[in-house]
Amino acid sequence: MIKARLKERLDQCFVEGVKEGSWTGAAEGLYSVEEPKHAAHGDFSTNMAMIIAGKEKKKPRDVAGLLVDLLASHTDLLKKVEVAGPGFVNFFVNNAVWQSVPRVVNEAGSDFGLSDIGKGKRVLVEFVSANPTGPLSVGHGRQAVLGDAIARLLSATGYDVTREYYYNDAGRQMRVLGESTRARYLEQLGLPSEFPEDGYQGEYIDEIALELKDEVNDSLKDTEDVTVFKERAEKAIFKDINNTLNRMGIHFDHYYNEHSLYEDGLVDDVVSCLRDKGLVYDSDGAVWFKTTEFGQEKDRVIIKSTGEPTYRLPDIAYHREKFRRGYDWMVDIFGSDHIATVPDVLAGVRALGYDDSKVTVVLHQFVTLMRDGKQVKMSTRKANFITIDELLDEVGPDVVRFFFLMRKADSQLDFDLDLATTQSQENPVFYVQYGHARLTSILKKNEETVNIELPSVDSAPLHLLELPEELNILKAMASYPDLVKNSALDLTPHRIIFFLQELAGQFHSYYNKHRVISDDIPLSQARLWLVRALRIVFRNGLNLVGVKAPDTM
Repeated sequence: MIKARLKERLDQCFVEGVKEGSWTGAAEGLYSVEEPKHAAHGDFSTNMAMIIAGKEKKKPRDVAGLLVDLLASHTDLLKKVEVAGPGFVNFFVNNAVWQSVPRVVNEAGSDFGLSDIGKGKRVLVEFVSANPTGPLSVGHGRQAVLGDAIARLLSATGYDVTREYYYNDAGRQMRVLGESTRARYLEQLGLPSEFPEDGYQGEYIDEIALELKDEVNDSLKDTEDVTVFKERAEKAIFKDINNTLNRMGIHFDHYYNEHSLYEDGLVDDVVSCLRDKGLVYDSDGAVWFKTTEFGQEKDRVIIKSTGEPTYRLPDIAYHREKFRRGYDWMVDIFGSDHIATVPDVLAGVRALGYDDSKVTVVLHQFVTLMRDGKQVKMSTRKANFITIDELLDEVGPDVVRFFFLMRKADSQLDFDLDLATTQSQENPVFYVQYGHARLTSILKKNEETVNIELPSVDSAPLHLLELPEELNILKAMASYPDLVKNSALDLTPHRIIFFLQELAGQFHSYYNKHRVISDDIPLSQARLWLVRALRIVFRNGLNLVGVKAPDTM
């Protein structure tokens, strides 16, 4: 918000410089305003002088001097402007500007941080997309949280977001699921059965088979067709998946069935279109896609010699349908095991005449659960992997969501169960949530016992917020709207978590040193408005990543 104001002033100065003949308009829109890494370099810095100098063949520091002169009249915003290094211009913002932040935050309330930069553009976020063959694993859980947080960020910044779950209820995996369920059903009846060599071993298959036996007795004992067993298992597993997602507060607008691509002839149509373009050929009994035409080292098989399509082919057809449905931006959240197929799918999109730059793929690394410094390897209850339900049972949805977002998506995530179950400030989610609860407690104490009357925020003595710790907190809050905007554009929700942890650290440190409510009534009033603003920022930030903001802990 302050950064945006400064950028507006710089744009005005740029236009003034053009009018005065100091430079041309060649550098328009090319310069930026950033926060310096070191506080000694000011609150903000711009490379504007160096960009202009490069375009005009001038000395950067000479251009910087002209810019400083143009900024001399902007004393309402800036207390000092200085030239540094090869031509950076550093800005030191007036304390009064930072002290106005509680007013802006409190007036905006739950809307603080929201923007319309998306301008209603339609975005499709595809995530989870697990086939209904078993409960969601911890890896699926990370993807679910990541996708949901990205969707929340995009919605918060003015995009029209659709959340989609893409799955396949046909093919070999589903046939094996049906065979596994039939074998367990026969076992429940005490009849001989042959469990498939690569069948699904989890206890959940036994539970589905037992429910089926209780419902139909032995009426299916002679049924060779596994369809009824497959459909029963699919229904039960999808119900389980949806229950798990609901526990995490995650919902979808659309479910898209891969099998429909085959039923509607869309997969065959893709092959035909690529063939017509000379981008598909037959060799060794297989059908190949000329991905070398799109910069790859070798061509890729899209239909095996057995007649079975590889994953690339239906994924290309699916993405073509995304374009046909009119989305402006398509965001795919995949596990890192998809890294090999992503370039092929994007090449297919491009080959079919669509702009593949409108597809952004976020690949996330896997999750390792740790306890007592050792990896937790096996589930004892539901499957041969740790399910997200088991993790939710142990630590709860808030911790799961927070911890899954504590690292960049492309970073390996070690989930420390000992830390996650600790009810102390060592636990980062506890530390942040406790910040919100503590702020609520301060306000409640004033309302119920101290009863310092607060003037309106417009007339509050906010100029008394002048301690270095207070100014740093104000600066952090002022950066929140830009943070949300950039996190949305870059699809990086972990930055919201980093911000909340840092803000919590600043607040707890400040609270431990200074009294918010004291005998100094004006100072108490100013600090109570600061507390109100902080509480709003904590609540908005936590809501943005789907984590509760508790009033008590």
